Amino acid sequence: MVERVVERTDGVTGERVVETETATGPVIVERRSSGGGLLIGLVLLIAVIVGAVYLINQNNRENIKTNAVTSAAESVGDAAKDVGGAAKDAAKKID
Repeated sequence: MVERVVERTDGVTGERVVETETATGPVIVERRSSGGGLLIGLVLLIAVIVGAVYLINQNNRENIKTNAVTSAAESVGDAAKDVGGAAKDAAKKID
């Protein structure tokens, strides 16, 4: 039985290839790789978390704007009632 092992790495991922040859059978090749899939999965997870935080903050900002516009509209409505009441009082004084 003859066995040949080849190991390569680029600093991030490593690969190990083991070739085993038996006297009576075919060549058996084992391949193992490490690091690459885990690194890509981690990067994707971080991207999803950052995107979720961004969307939540954007929604909060929209709610703040909506509340400000609602408050301003209520103030305008109250001012219009006051003006209407003053106009009625002025009309009564003229009569």
